Amino acid sequence: MIYKPWLRVVYTNWKARCLMVKVLRPGFYSTIQDLGRLGAMHYGVPQSGVMDRYATGLANMLLGNDETAAVLEMTMTGCVLAFETDTYICLSGADMSPKLNDQIIACHKPIKIMAGDVLSFGKLQTGFRCYLAVSGGFKTKAVLASRSMYQGITKQAVLLKDDELPIAASKTLNTVHHAGIRLNSKYLLDPLLPVYKGPEFELLTPEQQSLLLSLDFTISATHNRMGYHLKELLPNVLEAIITAPVLPGTVQLTPSGTLIVLMRDCQTTGGYPRVLQLSDMAMCVLAQKLTGQTVCFELL
Repeated sequence: MIYKPWLRVVYTNWKARCLMVKVLRPGFYSTIQDLGRLGAMHYGVPQSGVMDRYATGLANMLLGNDETAAVLEMTMTGCVLAFETDTYICLSGADMSPKLNDQIIACHKPIKIMAGDVLSFGKLQTGFRCYLAVSGGFKTKAVLASRSMYQGITKQAVLLKDDELPIAASKTLNTVHHAGIRLNSKYLLDPLLPVYKGPEFELLTPEQQSLLLSLDFTISATHNRMGYHLKELLPNVLEAIITAPVLPGTVQLTPSGTLIVLMRDCQTTGGYPRVLQLSDMAMCVLAQKLTGQTVCFELL
């Protein structure tokens, strides 16, 4: 491959013209995410993308953004961000007690931002993941048609102190409304996970199937963007399967009886029986759960 130094110059000049949001403090685990790398799983590339599509879709809609616009996903604790330009923002998902210039602001509504404003967060009130959308979306570098951060795919896996995040130039927000949006905030507390039968569900005995759909399962301390481990064990006599495709939302049953719910950063294949598959809304519900909270499955 021939090295072309002019490409670096073009990218540097483009970045210099972009308007920035500076990360003063990154929080516990904050990333830029969009809807993920669709169409690359056959190369072994995880899909990634936002954990809670309901929250991000709502925030982008309220700003008039395209649904594919990249947002900032914050887990458990929020960032401290300094805006170097005027824009509009919208927060959704978990309530992390957001403040603009030390003044409390609301979630789920467009907020006008002026150059020099500082956005910060306090105590986690409900949920687990909060989303920040900006007018036009974050414009970080796309890799394989996605801006979603993932170790080994993008330059870095999480946001770091002093990172500068490019955003689009501010546009006048259309305040004329011809319809309303009904907010469903109950899902943040809902323990119910609507699911479909997985490919190996019918290999379970009737007793195993009944337990799977009747027990309350506790979120273990082992959970992240790759998967959630559940504490309660399901007696398992099934043999491992030949490695087969898995998706975000696939519920695997390990030889020890542990249930693992795969999430957005999961691998593309697996060898454990796939007993259930979460619905899209169930993925959003689970993404907002903390260690020690319980969930249960409901067959669709």
